[in-house]
Amino acid sequence: MRVAAFVAGLLAVLVAAPPAVASTAPKYPTTFSLPDGFQPEGIAVDEGRSAYFGSRATGAIFKVDLRSGTGKVINAGPGTPSLGLKVKRNRLFVAGGTGGNARVLDARTGKLLKTYTLATGTSFVNDVVLTRDAAYFTDSTNPFLYKLDLSRWGRLPAEATRIPLTGDLVYTTGINANGISQTPDGKALLVVQSNTGKLFRVDKKTGVTKQVDLGTELLTNGDGLLLEGRRLIVVQNFLNTVTWVELDRRATKGTIERKVTDPGFDVPTTVAAFKDRLYLPNARFTTTPTPTTTYNVVSIKRH
Repeated sequence: MRVAAFVAGLLAVLVAAPPAVASTAPKYPTTFSLPDGFQPEGIAVDEGRSAYFGSRATGAIFKVDLRSGTGKVINAGPGTPSLGLKVKRNRLFVAGGTGGNARVLDARTGKLLKTYTLATGTSFVNDVVLTRDAAYFTDSTNPFLYKLDLSRWGRLPAEATRIPLTGDLVYTTGINANGISQTPDGKALLVVQSNTGKLFRVDKKTGVTKQVDLGTELLTNGDGLLLEGRRLIVVQNFLNTVTWVELDRRATKGTIERKVTDPGFDVPTTVAAFKDRLYLPNARFTTTPTPTTTYNVVSIKRH
């Protein structure tokens, strides 16, 4: 009788149990396409699930929903490049490359909020970092940083400030100061010099640079930078490599922690993080661009 009662009870539980429901969690694509002929360079990811890509051909901005991998052009561009990008509080900061400018867009609509002329003559405004109270831009041709002071309630300033770079960083032929980030303690900036592979700590106020001690290692072709804690992620574009550098708090010394390559890399330029992935646009610098050349974004594990 006891066995029969147990079996009957078990059957009742099984019959009453609801059917298993498939997980409704979104499946984020690990790679997706950009428009043909787009020639991507920069990437930024906002506080939601949107990614932004800039065209070095036209300056167009392409906004992508990372949940689906689909997107649209939200700004047609000024006809000059959009290179490094950063986004914060629905404002997209854009490094203008050979246009010698910086632009700020409404990240929701793509509306141009303000343009800053940073340099006249030959210039290559390459990348941007946002700190608590400012935006800093690098120029790969001229030894300056350009600063937008955002300290007054985040309002955009009337004009940019130019900070000369002095000290250990010496400009030579080719692409000089490129990717930029903060130091782990937030008190200074980090800049990678692409043509020499050297990494520099930069005083925010004075522009005085000091080479970061990496031992015998170089970050040749260093491009985009991403700081996570004390780890600096460096994209080495033509080497098709992503390198993790473990830094001390003040970023005076660093140790190469690991290097990653991937079959999907085709000269990636920079990197942004979302959930458990790092996303990188393939610039395909070794492929002659045409209106029908294909471009894509790939991702690798974040840790």
